[in-house]
Amino acid sequence: MRPPGRRDVPPARPALPSLLLLLLLSPLLLGAPRGVGAGSGAPAELRVRVRLPDGQVTEESLQADSDADSIGLELRKPDGTLISFVADFKKDVKIFRALILGELEKGQSQFQALCFVTRLHHNEIIPSEAMAKLRQKNPQAVRQAEEVRGLEQLHMDIAVNFTQGGLLSPHLHNVCAEATEAIYARQEDVQFWTERGVDSSVFEALPKAVEQVELPRCGQVVDRGKPCACRYSLSLAWYPCMLKYCHSRDRPAPYKCGIRSCRKNYTFDFYVAQRQLCLWDEDP
Repeated sequence: MRPPGRRDVPPARPALPSLLLLLLLSPLLLGAPRGVGAGSGAPAELRVRVRLPDGQVTEESLQADSDADSIGLELRKPDGTLISFVADFKKDVKIFRALILGELEKGQSQFQALCFVTRLHHNEIIPSEAMAKLRQKNPQAVRQAEEVRGLEQLHMDIAVNFTQGGLLSPHLHNVCAEATEAIYARQEDVQFWTERGVDSSVFEALPKAVEQVELPRCGQVVDRGKPCACRYSLSLAWYPCMLKYCHSRDRPAPYKCGIRSCRKNYTFDFYVAQRQLCLWDEDP
């Protein structure tokens, strides 16, 4: 099991005026980033400073692999939690991973890992080949999302078999390696994937869905050994969600000239066998 702190995020510096990211022709070639599978060509990586919803600043890593047709994002929250996101365009899959630092005084382990897998709609984020061409004119600028998209609340009622997870997306084994027993999906997304040929052995209904029992929220459960309904919320504070097109008298057709950035919040509800596995969920 790998520790969550393999990538150090530099301390925040004072905010500077933000400039647009520009789309240039040549990609930035770096080594394969963690969390995104490498294709035959070297993936591109971009690091930007972003402002979180609470006003604090952190560094975010954006990775693009046009050969694998995938995009990755990674940022560290002020409390040390590492959030990773992968968009697999080939398989219509999004993977969210959270590495949550434990509180030893509460009897928690060093960290806890969660993975949430949902369907990817291709208009949610810019294509991987466009992401690979992104450049920023001022690396010290602090980026803030131009658009805040609505909260998405997701009921995760299916467990994903880590051993078979490669059938769903080749990125799952790498991204969710620390969360082998805590990979969750939704029934409606599972139906979409199985209709497109993903083997049903990848998925298993969670006890709550099987028994049709309304479990209490973990914040209402005193006994740490009892099952409950856990909630985890995360935010993608800044990501390129749309391409911008410009018009010119010298060109007959519109051309790509930049990106629009978005922020989106997610809330995941899912079954846990013990309250001990959801100690952050203190609200009823």
